[in-house]
Amino acid sequence: MENSNKPSRYPALQYSDFRYFWIGQFISSVGTQMQIVALNWHIYILTGSPIALAMIGLSRFIPIVLFSLIGGSFADGHNRKKLQFITQTAHALLSALLAITTLGGTVNPTIIYIVTILASVVVSFDLPARQALIPNLVDKKHLSSAMSLNFIMFQTSVIVGPAVGGFVIGYLGVGVVYLINAISFVGGLTSLALIKNSGEPEGVKSQVSVKAIFEGLKFVKSKTLIWSTMILDFFSNFFASATVILPIFAKDILKVGPEGLGLLYAAPSVGAVLAGLFMANAPRMKNQGKILLAAVAVYGVATIAFGLSKVFLISLIALAFVGAGDSVSTIIRNVLRNLVTPDNLRGRMTSINMIFFVGGPQLGEFEAGLLAAAVGGPLSVAVGGIGTLLIVGTVTWLIPALRRYQNHEVK
Repeated sequence: MENSNKPSRYPALQYSDFRYFWIGQFISSVGTQMQIVALNWHIYILTGSPIALAMIGLSRFIPIVLFSLIGGSFADGHNRKKLQFITQTAHALLSALLAITTLGGTVNPTIIYIVTILASVVVSFDLPARQALIPNLVDKKHLSSAMSLNFIMFQTSVIVGPAVGGFVIGYLGVGVVYLINAISFVGGLTSLALIKNSGEPEGVKSQVSVKAIFEGLKFVKSKTLIWSTMILDFFSNFFASATVILPIFAKDILKVGPEGLGLLYAAPSVGAVLAGLFMANAPRMKNQGKILLAAVAVYGVATIAFGLSKVFLISLIALAFVGAGDSVSTIIRNVLRNLVTPDNLRGRMTSINMIFFVGGPQLGEFEAGLLAAAVGGPLSVAVGGIGTLLIVGTVTWLIPALRRYQNHEVK
């Protein structure tokens, strides 16, 4: 590792390994976010059905539940760089398949669902390895900076990707978006080749086994602050996840088309990046537990406001507050979890967390699509925001350790 003596507002960027990783992941993440917009829009245009949109969420959720724990065990038992070379290549091939079938006029909803399921299987192995690698690219004292910058990178891609993707869909079509995403994985693969870190887990490697999986579950269960934040994450995202039905708002309620859809997807990340920059530069905070809970409450209130809005500008502002609340709570949770977790358990901890922070939104999208079909998009989203507020109140009352948490003093 390298570290300059110059003071920096973003010290993690002084490490060449982290810089390569950060830039490469940004390039591939922009392509991925473009494809998410294209895929949801594609399904809705092909079917005109909120239930079909709901099935996209379910297609992403089920593989994560089935394979994430195995993926986490792989990340703790194998070279994390080599594992990502395989998963990133698989992602590129799946996107290329979508591009070929779409541009060739042979695509149909079944193909899209199959690719979505396979991509989620790949994510189950890719994400634990990727998240477990980050703490090894910087010194421990700069982990908070690395996590904040990683979150900002991701959220910036969620601004750029959907905004660009919406216009590409409008002018060139969804097939071109799929092709761009396939090419974007070259950035991630190149960055992995440039990283000097070996990618080997520190300490004793775990064997890929049921025993190793249960070791990870036992560890998470022993840390109240970890499992309680996972529960909060899951249910808040389950109730307030409205991403999959944004095409309904863009097409039928706000009437802004695919260009407006891209801006709706990007708006939460505008708020998230602004909040993330504040978090990265803020002085050492106290009462992080209370701040985390308050941030999730803001997330819920803003979700309600978006669901009830029929004005495009108000909708964008509400979504920006959704992103800001999510940003603050996510950064606090990620720093906490990585500081308390040994390196040889990080893959398994991340894989367990995947069921909550990835599975929650995907299952929530399924719920949102079904509810939107029954009562309409606006009421579906508003009800989800109310559910989030109820969860925040329940967790605040039942788990005082989380409410009292401060200064990363982990118990």
